[in-house]
Amino acid sequence: MRGSEFARLRAFAAVVEEQNFARAAARLRIAPPTLSQMIRELEEALGVRLLNRTTRSLSLTAPGQKLLVRLKPAMAEMQAAMEDAASLSDKPAGLVKLHTPAQPCAMLIEPLLGAFHAAYPDIVLDITVDDAVTNIVEGGFDAGIRIGELLEQDMVAIRLTGDMRQIAVAAPAYLARHGVPETPGDLLAHRCINWRPPGRSGIYNWEFGKEGRWFAVAVGGPLLVSHREVALQAALQGVGIAFWSEHILRPYIQAGQLVPLLEEFSPSFPGWHLYYPSQRYLPGAVRAFVDFCRDHAVI
Repeated sequence: MRGSEFARLRAFAAVVEEQNFARAAARLRIAPPTLSQMIRELEEALGVRLLNRTTRSLSLTAPGQKLLVRLKPAMAEMQAAMEDAASLSDKPAGLVKLHTPAQPCAMLIEPLLGAFHAAYPDIVLDITVDDAVTNIVEGGFDAGIRIGELLEQDMVAIRLTGDMRQIAVAAPAYLARHGVPETPGDLLAHRCINWRPPGRSGIYNWEFGKEGRWFAVAVGGPLLVSHREVALQAALQGVGIAFWSEHILRPYIQAGQLVPLLEEFSPSFPGWHLYYPSQRYLPGAVRAFVDFCRDHAVI
């Protein structure tokens, strides 16, 4: 079998597995038009149509189904052979593309960079720090970091931290002037510092919970920011009430610079997870990174 023929068969299998040309192209790290051309060339070489595709759907033809039945075991066996061969190497090498929000990058990834590169000098980490929720498959990433409640079901997830919670805080000077809110509804009468998540046009509604029931409050106030670090600094200066992760705010609370509010309405939720697409074979470099992060999780 020539290399081009194998590449076309691999492309066909990826399209069927992903049920989407864009996702399959991202997984193979090729441009979508190139992938479409490879499928056309495979169909021309075989003299049959393998896929029925429209702008909204993708399905196998009878010849496509027959090819897939024979192809899947062979592809699985080749991937297993590659995995077995890679496992014999004591020096994994290659590129690992990671998507991570800024907070877990600073907390979980940055402290490990020196140790990881000392252990795996031939692995190149390509880290994109971005707070927007991103489809890592379509984005061409090998792995990502996300809080547990936002994980897709078809991902393999590894817990990196324990549960987390968000709390409201304010400076003592602000509370002396405006009083202390007793319930989340009281926030509507306070000066709150709003946050607009990256990649979104809407403002984040503060989330609270009580007796297993979650609810959101649309607060208002004198400041709207796209970076929560700005909200923290504003709260420290008495501008208003901020809302963020407790573990980030805790040092300021312990120092007496901020006062926690509404804690009885602030239940915990699943913390940060490293996740990657569910598939049998992982490149050696990705596997090494995943295992390293698992071994250094701060649970």
